[in-house]
Amino acid sequence: MVEQMDGATVAEARANELAKAVFLDVREPWEFDLARIENSVNIPMSTLVSRVEEVRALQQAADSTSIAPIVVICHHGVRSLQCANFLSKHGLDRLINLSGGIAAWSARVDPTVPQY
Repeated sequence: MVEQMDGATVAEARANELAKAVFLDVREPWEFDLARIENSVNIPMSTLVSRVEEVRALQQAADSTSIAPIVVICHHGVRSLQCANFLSKHGLDRLINLSGGIAAWSARVDPTVPQY
């Protein structure tokens, strides 16, 4: 099951329960180059099918004592939800869709992240 969280909730939780989260950005590399959340990892949606095990390894490496959450990010929250559901169907847990995507993050959480 995929949890939905808005940017403000994710930003607040980043200091506590999301401290070891993987921030997985599924936008295309050119989008990632324009704007990104600090310490996020870019694995484009177009390559995700062949990189599920890489995502699983990132999740395991982020927290050696439990399953680290994965916050999935795109531009507006649509692609990220599709990718989070895909990852869930492939056995990954603790998936969070950043509702509103990086556009909402920029508008409500971190205005230094460029909008495009």
